[in-house]
Amino acid sequence: MEKFHEVVQSRHQYARAWKERTGGKILGYFCTYIPEEIVYAAGILPVRVLGSHEPQDVTDPHIYPMFCPFCRDCLAQGLLSRYDYLDGITIGHSCMHIRQTFASWEMHIPLSYSYFIAMPATVQSPSAKPFLKGEFAAFMKSLEEWTGKTISQGDLDRGIDMLNTNRRLMRQIYELRKAEAPPVSGVEAMEMVLSSHFADKTEHNQWLAETLQELPERDNSRDPGIRLMLIGSEDDDTEMIRLAEELGSTVVIDEHCTGSRYFWNEVVNGEDRLGAIAARYLERPPCPQKDWPARLRLPHIMQLAQDYQVQGAIVIQQKFCDPHEFDNPVIMRELKEKLGIPSLFLEFDITIPAGQFRTRIEAFLEMLQLELV
Repeated sequence: MEKFHEVVQSRHQYARAWKERTGGKILGYFCTYIPEEIVYAAGILPVRVLGSHEPQDVTDPHIYPMFCPFCRDCLAQGLLSRYDYLDGITIGHSCMHIRQTFASWEMHIPLSYSYFIAMPATVQSPSAKPFLKGEFAAFMKSLEEWTGKTISQGDLDRGIDMLNTNRRLMRQIYELRKAEAPPVSGVEAMEMVLSSHFADKTEHNQWLAETLQELPERDNSRDPGIRLMLIGSEDDDTEMIRLAEELGSTVVIDEHCTGSRYFWNEVVNGEDRLGAIAARYLERPPCPQKDWPARLRLPHIMQLAQDYQVQGAIVIQQKFCDPHEFDNPVIMRELKEKLGIPSLFLEFDITIPAGQFRTRIEAFLEMLQLELV
């Protein structure tokens, strides 16, 4: 699993080396509703823009201070030239906070390409698929104009196969976490998924295949302790999971957009490639901002909790994240009342208050241990 950790820690160096080696374009994106299949079909490397979890003071003139710290941290990375290797940026219609990051980036960090995809908010509407298919067709045409390259049906098939393979391999590794003694820690699983947001999927698929071959031989003598589930808004800070696991637990499953929500379902390919891609993004485990009119996220979380024999849940929320703030009370109530699973709620800012979180997580795990005796 070391390669995944290396890419997460040196994501910018990896991207610059890829660009120097291939001469290809790199497209930054702000939300996992971007159709990476089409980006890969165009021969472009998609790289997700994430924050650095460091205090910053450069975004106040551009973004409201009551917007979530994640969107402000992402914009800070652009203003501080951390993503100076990007050739363009794109976003799918998402929450207003990250849309402001995209708009401010467009205005203050000029690039040769930017594109806004009008991803439907009501993904379960009968008109959502034809609408999104049209949006993806327009996005594909814009990439062709930008790169000067026509995207063929074969190119789309290649992009679909590359992403499906990546998702399938990560699902296989996640399946191993159902074991009584999971061979993969929560930190390692998060770094595996995070690295997929930055690395060329061709390379990442190779690393995943090698990992699957090596895991059966891995020393698995560590006591997993309490089996935890991580639920909530965007979280790419591995330190909180590392802290929880050091205190006597294992995060065996997660449900957030830099975790399982990113890769859980595949494209069912056919003659209508763009329609198949659109269907995949409409039917994926939903972000709270897209979970309308039927509330499908909660039954998905409940099923994961049962499948992975979860004993406790850590529910996280980026400060001021309204969509998740709406969901969290219902999720915590249902987990407790229907499955008997207690929850700990943690609110995140740019940096993790390690001392406070340590005390609260330690107390939560001690309570769970007493209940399980």
